[in-house]
Amino acid sequence: MSGFIRAEVRVDGIVQGVGFRPFVHRVATRLGLRGVVGNDERGVVIEVEGASTAVAEFVETVRHRPPPLATVDRVTSRRIPVTGEHGFRIAPSTGTGHGRALISPDVATCDDCLRELFDPADRRYGYPFINCTACGPRFTIVRESPYDRATTTMASFAMCEACASEYHDPASRRFHAQPVCCAACGPRLRLLHAGHGVVGREPASVPAGDLPPSPLGDLPAPPPDDLPPPRPDDPPAPSADASAVSGPVEIPGDPVEQAARLLRRGAVLAVKGIGGYHLAVRADSEVAVTALRARKRREERPLAVMVPDLETARALCHLDAREERLLTDAGRPIVLLRRRTDGDSPEETGRRQDDGVHSFTGTRSSIGTRGDDGAARVAEGVAAGDRFLGVMLPYSPVHHLLLRRFPQPIVLTSGNASDEPIAYADATALERLGGIADAFLLHDRAIHIRADDSVVRVVRGRELPVRRSRGHVPRPARLTREARRPVLGCGAELKHTFCLAEGRHAFVSHHIGDLENYETLRSFTGGVRHFERLFGIRPELVAHDLHPEYLSTKYALEREDAEPVGVQHHHAHIASCLADNGVEGPVIGVAFDGLGYGLDGTLWGGEFLVADLTGFRRAGHLATVPMPGGATAIRQPWRMAAAYLAGTDAARGLAVRDRNADRWDAVVAMAAKGVNAPLTSSAGRLFDAVAALTTGRDTVTYEGQAAIELERVADRYEHRAYSCRILDGPDPPCAEGTATDTANAAKPAGHEMSGTTESPVTGPPHTATASRMGTFVVRGHDLVRAVLDDLSAGVEAPLVSARFHNGVARLIVEGCARVREHTGLSAVALSGGVFQNAHLVERTAARLEGRGFTVLTHTRVPPNDGGISLGQVAVAAARDR
Repeated sequence: MSGFIRAEVRVDGIVQGVGFRPFVHRVATRLGLRGVVGNDERGVVIEVEGASTAVAEFVETVRHRPPPLATVDRVTSRRIPVTGEHGFRIAPSTGTGHGRALISPDVATCDDCLRELFDPADRRYGYPFINCTACGPRFTIVRESPYDRATTTMASFAMCEACASEYHDPASRRFHAQPVCCAACGPRLRLLHAGHGVVGREPASVPAGDLPPSPLGDLPAPPPDDLPPPRPDDPPAPSADASAVSGPVEIPGDPVEQAARLLRRGAVLAVKGIGGYHLAVRADSEVAVTALRARKRREERPLAVMVPDLETARALCHLDAREERLLTDAGRPIVLLRRRTDGDSPEETGRRQDDGVHSFTGTRSSIGTRGDDGAARVAEGVAAGDRFLGVMLPYSPVHHLLLRRFPQPIVLTSGNASDEPIAYADATALERLGGIADAFLLHDRAIHIRADDSVVRVVRGRELPVRRSRGHVPRPARLTREARRPVLGCGAELKHTFCLAEGRHAFVSHHIGDLENYETLRSFTGGVRHFERLFGIRPELVAHDLHPEYLSTKYALEREDAEPVGVQHHHAHIASCLADNGVEGPVIGVAFDGLGYGLDGTLWGGEFLVADLTGFRRAGHLATVPMPGGATAIRQPWRMAAAYLAGTDAARGLAVRDRNADRWDAVVAMAAKGVNAPLTSSAGRLFDAVAALTTGRDTVTYEGQAAIELERVADRYEHRAYSCRILDGPDPPCAEGTATDTANAAKPAGHEMSGTTESPVTGPPHTATASRMGTFVVRGHDLVRAVLDDLSAGVEAPLVSARFHNGVARLIVEGCARVREHTGLSAVALSGGVFQNAHLVERTAARLEGRGFTVLTHTRVPPNDGGISLGQVAVAAARDR
């Protein structure tokens, strides 16, 4: 038969769990082609037979017009013998279960499923696990590849006849949708009383129309749904003494309706989501929010809210087009949005900019549920004094159902106690959250791998990830240099992630948390094993931070099956930014963060590097200063103010000194003598010092709090900037009368690691001059002195903060200009946790671009330590030649 051919077509990319096989079936049928499509451990493999022109059109369609959720990396085809097969079919998956197929992230409920969810005539009306090929859980339920029902946590749910019919019907949206189910055959939602009893009442006999008691006290009974809810600040009635009951008890009735009634009464509700448990309370109740914070031990860190719809988000916050797209993206991240203040309205045509002259506590930006005046309100305790609010839209059917019954913003925060990973296994959640939640809204579909919500913000019109997790993981980053051998990047300590890479694919993990205890370490090591199995990658190189006490470093050095590669912390930051932007360098790298282990025994964090993927040279840095008390100085920023002022008379009469008078002199002496006071060039610690002076933030309850609050108060219309000197090295004294000899900061003994010296930078010949230029030192102390002068003159905190931010932006530009003079480089990569600061990024980038620099920032992985693992992998792969 002339022109009649058969071809094998292989498709690599995110093509499993996104409706790709049904899509192939539809295209082949439309073109009159015969053959078969199936999944294997690498991706999708197709055999297609028919007229050569139709086969060519088929391949082009697969390559260029895939389903919306698919990402096609490569399509290859080859001729194979014609078989004369009739029809086109979807074959069972093949493979070993240890493959390289790319798995889709979890996807928010699609519009088609939402219409069915709320259609009384639909058989899935109100069913909280509705899904199709365009939406639903993916990464969090898959155990191994290829992605099929048998390899997910849905394997134990046998499809009923109706679901099986849809699953096998090429015309159905649920054709080969692996989690497909309905109320007759799928998971079941339940509401459990947490086991908190009240004297005189028996929880086991709670009737369907009643509600369990709450540790908040006997709150007023909920009003009928057609009446407004009780006022947010109505205090609860006095509580009786609580007595424990034997364990969780199922509450009869509609679980969602009963859960909504609990929220109306101010209870704390644990909700099992896609990637783990959340803790929820009504967002307008100070009583409920205060109770949640006390039980969760989360005193001050802002809480995120989930709102019913985009209209509510607009009523609460200013949104531009980019922010709206992020809110409604299939990944449904938490988006940090600028809050509306009293008097704002969503109908304003322009995006109102804050006047920048509020006090530290800010205007009272009550936002959230409807108050007496019809305006939207949120309790002040949700994000006290913060100009920004973390907002997300519902992304699972359970969320949609709950917010249909309780159509108001709710606080939705990770289900964990402070410093623990998010709970995702039912038994663990009931145990660990039992003392926090009053009730559990949970189900029997297991979560195989935990995944916190992702967090993003928009800076200069571009997405800036703050936390990359659910909805984004495990979508791979692409390496600019192919890894010759598989690599594992073990990450750092805070905001921990790991990264597993092979070829050009780098799989950055979900957010693990701060790697400081056994639970997060177990989450890290278990996650590594899961990724190795899921993607069929066995690392031969293991990249790690140089800090010998990081648990991630110890893990890397204890692995006997892979060659260790040490990567300096700030080089990894810059390499992460390079990989994020798809470039190799060399660039001028500005790495500003809290701290990282330096090559000279000091703690770096305010670095100017000349760097590419293979190496770097330290071109300049902030002047070092002691950290009195070591890690205690991170938790108590006033100590950094004392260190910057040590040896001067400037501290006399300062409020920060008076507030800490009983310890000030001892801390200053500690800094001067270098006793338990490691030296640091950290930009983060400079921000801490200025925050203590400007905002009165003497202690912090979460990482980065002082700097975040300093950014919060900055006047966005102030353009004046403080100045500071840039001196040729070596590092001058950090303060008058204070020694800074690096010999005082001894390196930890007993650790021999690779990568502990600066590596030569490759690239064009003119970059060789970088090795001959001296190291310059930026006098951050001058900025502190300028802050003191303005405060002494009565200048308000918003102006002081803005001038400090502008001064930091100026010193970055001047430092980069120095490096350019010696190297000719004009591309600048900004990385490190300090560059989560939108105010600083906007001003720094604008000034750099005004001086002719090209600016690289993060858009796919965070600039904080959550991106370190990608940088480690990029460096290790580039060096392995």
